[in-house]
Amino acid sequence: MSSLRSCLIVSVATLASCATQRHMESPVTPTVTRAPYGRLPDGRAVDVFTLANPSGVVVRAMTYGAIITAVRTPDRAGHLEDITLGFDSLPGYLGEHPYFGALIGRYANRIARGQFTLDGVTYNLARNNGPNSLHGGRRGFDKVLWTAEPFTRSDAAGVTFHYTSPDGEEGYPGTLAVRVTYTLTARNELVVDYEATTDKATPVNLSQHAYWNLRGEGRGDILDHVVELDASSFTPVDSTLIPTGKVTSVIGTPFDFRTPTRVGARINEPNEQLRFGGGYDHNFVLDRRTAGLAHAARVVDPGSGRTLDISTTEPGVQFYTGNFLDGTITGKSGHVYPHRGALVLETQHFPDSPNHVEFPSTILRPGAVYRSQTVFQFGVVH
Repeated sequence: MSSLRSCLIVSVATLASCATQRHMESPVTPTVTRAPYGRLPDGRAVDVFTLANPSGVVVRAMTYGAIITAVRTPDRAGHLEDITLGFDSLPGYLGEHPYFGALIGRYANRIARGQFTLDGVTYNLARNNGPNSLHGGRRGFDKVLWTAEPFTRSDAAGVTFHYTSPDGEEGYPGTLAVRVTYTLTARNELVVDYEATTDKATPVNLSQHAYWNLRGEGRGDILDHVVELDASSFTPVDSTLIPTGKVTSVIGTPFDFRTPTRVGARINEPNEQLRFGGGYDHNFVLDRRTAGLAHAARVVDPGSGRTLDISTTEPGVQFYTGNFLDGTITGKSGHVYPHRGALVLETQHFPDSPNHVEFPSTILRPGAVYRSQTVFQFGVVH
């Protein structure tokens, strides 16, 4: 990992130098601005926050769903491009879409049969993904209105979102108070901090569901993106994408991304797991050597030179290759999003953990505090 970190430091420094020369209008220190973004059908106002730093990196997020609506970063020539899928305005996000930029909760990923038992009580959830519950149910955290507070520091700017999920919402027990902070630093990092408390024991598994295309949103597929995952094993799934409970080595399989590998290199191989997911849609078990923040993944687009490094405190990352995108969604600037037009790297605990005692626990109890952090660092290679 030492060589990877060295490359990252060089690429970020190069990015800052290049972007400073070409984008002199960028702020001297990171800034945050607030603006109206529309109204919900019931009349409640939605605001959008724009974070910007001296290198030209821009992150936008709104109070509806704590959704990240845009991330603009320079390529190797300093040209800025939005690298996340989404829509130009609020109405697009109010319709059906595959969680573009969404904050996912209470439980990211799937829970089998929409059911789990906790302390002897069985809880039933909405089955919104075939026989299973997905991403918090029909009205997860991506479909609620959050309150928000912007802030600035000498080296960063950000916004903190707050939401209190009432006891029984979407079938989950306990009143859950959630705080999520997006921070853009001068070092081209988007830091996502999660915190939650509860008054009853409940599963909690929060994640960010940004769709990344480092070439630029709407600019073709991501099969030529090069991915590296710090994971020697993954959790295989059944035909409904629920983990079997096994943890399987990636060695000798199409799931081995321990060294940089093109997304498209093995995605169409005759493999049962790839057939179940329609490509990659699996939880990778990170090779964590110490507690705390650790590097998890690296993505490089050879064409633009853009890079994305992800570090997290979580034990897993769901690698999804946009298999359900099919050209029927028109996003920003009229761009049609094709099959595999983006990839998602959801840092999280394992899918269906409440039904697998062998997996790391996702149960939060009264008196404890749920804390998680993920860092997305943007750079370039030449």
